Amino acid sequence: MIQIQRIKSALIILLSVGILAACVSKKEIVYFQKDESPKQETKQTFEVRFKKDDLLTIDVSAEDIASVKPFNLSSVSYGSATDAVTGVPKQQTYLIDNLGEINFPVLGKIKLEGLSRVEAVDLLINKLDPDYVKSPSINIHILNFTVNVLGDVKVPGTYTIPNERVTVLDAIALAGDLNISGNRIIIIKRESINGILTGHIDLRSNELFASPFYYLQQNDVVYVQPNKSKSQSAAYNQNTGVIVSMASVIISLISILTR
Repeated sequence: MIQIQRIKSALIILLSVGILAACVSKKEIVYFQKDESPKQETKQTFEVRFKKDDLLTIDVSAEDIASVKPFNLSSVSYGSATDAVTGVPKQQTYLIDNLGEINFPVLGKIKLEGLSRVEAVDLLINKLDPDYVKSPSINIHILNFTVNVLGDVKVPGTYTIPNERVTVLDAIALAGDLNISGNRIIIIKRESINGILTGHIDLRSNELFASPFYYLQQNDVVYVQPNKSKSQSAAYNQNTGVIVSMASVIISLISILTR
């Protein structure tokens, strides 16, 4: 009888240890708590570089309106019977192809992949001025700028960013914030000319504002892993039936041996 009581006491202790191990401390979930760097203004730059499959609009303007018409084509649809234009004309879009190029009116193939917006604008201005347009002004906009937020967040999904400027905190806010069980060290996957880059950002540290992954690029993937407690809980839940069965067999054997 004494031996059985000892076994029960041991089981209670093990259960208590398991509960304590499953608890998540405040230090694991609170944002911006670690600030080991000196107090100073964080200078972070934001720069979009064009990638394959970016869908662009390119506006060319100048004082001579007639000279820019060939570079501001409209996309229209025609009726099958009359060949008349139907609907409202839309601005022509340009898809960066697998070679990193667009097919621009009059100028033909132009490589934009890897260029920043400023570099792309300068390239087009140099090609247009002065042979085609005098002192042109050019504006380039990405229509399909999206980021993907996956994992342990409230609303995972793909989000379209209209102004092309989005931080990792903006993306998390769009996804409804992390669940309480989400790991505060998040993973970011980014496409580049040299392949897939992987970055890690610790949301508990103010140093995240200086990370090169703080500002997201188009098609970035933000992944939030479940924390250790949730992972262990998921594994436990999947094997609950087996564990209960094994525990029942062990208790039965103990009862027989201690009679």
